[in-house]
Amino acid sequence: MSPRRKGLLLILDGLGDRPAALFHGATPLEAAHTPRLDRLAAAGLCGMVDPLFPGVPVATHTGTGILLGLAPGDAVRLSRGPVEAAGIGLPIEPGDVAIRCNFATLRARGDKLTVVDRRAGRIREGTGELAAGLQQLPVGDGILASLQPSTQHRAVLRLSGPGLSAAITDTDPEDDANPGKELLSRPLVPGDPAAARTAEALNRFIREAHKRLRDHPVNRERKRRGLPPATGIITRGAGMLHQVRNLVHHLNLRAALIAGEGSVRGLGRLFDYTVITEPGFSALPDTDLAAKVRAARMALDEHDLVFMHVKAPDICAHDLAPDKKRDFLERFDEAISPLFTDDLVIGVSGDHSTNSTTGNHCADPVPTLLHYPGTRRDGCRHFGESDCIGGGLGRIPATGFLLTLLDAMGAMHNLRPDDRIFFTPGL
Repeated sequence: MSPRRKGLLLILDGLGDRPAALFHGATPLEAAHTPRLDRLAAAGLCGMVDPLFPGVPVATHTGTGILLGLAPGDAVRLSRGPVEAAGIGLPIEPGDVAIRCNFATLRARGDKLTVVDRRAGRIREGTGELAAGLQQLPVGDGILASLQPSTQHRAVLRLSGPGLSAAITDTDPEDDANPGKELLSRPLVPGDPAAARTAEALNRFIREAHKRLRDHPVNRERKRRGLPPATGIITRGAGMLHQVRNLVHHLNLRAALIAGEGSVRGLGRLFDYTVITEPGFSALPDTDLAAKVRAARMALDEHDLVFMHVKAPDICAHDLAPDKKRDFLERFDEAISPLFTDDLVIGVSGDHSTNSTTGNHCADPVPTLLHYPGTRRDGCRHFGESDCIGGGLGRIPATGFLLTLLDAMGAMHNLRPDDRIFFTPGL
């Protein structure tokens, strides 16, 4: 069924936040001057969206995946590693384990490695040279390890060999209170032989990577410039490939994704969307918003539904910079004017909330709006957390919001038995 109208969903990564002292109790979105988003809110419907389940923080690949149409039952099984691998075009065969990595600054203390900087100063150059010496390394038991760089400080590790398991712990301490703890992966379930073999192979690779990277020419140059060296890797999100089900494909719609962040591009490729990216599409606040907007306008000519993802608000919050998050949201508001047309269904939401006071993802629902010709209106006049709490959309799951947008496009049909996998998380 061809929709009556085309749709555009703007996904602001880490959009929601908590009140910041800097803004006297307002959030970065509430503190931002966003007249265009406010006009959309006043002429449409607002609400709060839970990415998956109320009270459960999620990562980008989960929250964005559901907004892109991923079945909730698949979202709880989808690991970050295979998504990152798809984002860089790294082939993953059945039985391989893909793991999301950061280049990091590590310190050796005797036989132990600990983390000094989880992102090596958000390294952006030289990661290809660093990874070049970490290909097809034997790590025991017939297992080979290869590292491929992704965006900025991120990379993907592929383990290939017999009898592997993704049921292993992360080595990334994230925001642990003890960031100096030893980097060591273990089986999630003690006594699991496949997981024990995989964890030991990963630990061997981490030790070998540190030996090869600590005196690498790229790191010698970074030290000379006063930058944190990328002397090793930390890992999380181990996973294997499995089939994913997608609501947009279920409805036979043509979809495009505008994105610069590796894991989001990976989701688009897993879903077989048209993935549009350019060199200026970074995952940082310097991303070329004007070029993303132009790409979205062009994509609407050939597609029923276009998703435009912007990572920067999440990055600013992780960096404990609510003022930079506010400033970016103002830039975004100014940039999106060319997207407004009379017959377009426009949604604005985020994959999760990120607390710019702590730098952590949090479980707070995300402020969200929906605007289209003939929509009902509520009493919201500004696009922000406090206003959206009382909006006409209410508090709904991300799948419910996507369904509401699709219904506004005229793309939905009456409920059928084969639709249930998108409404029942356990299926």
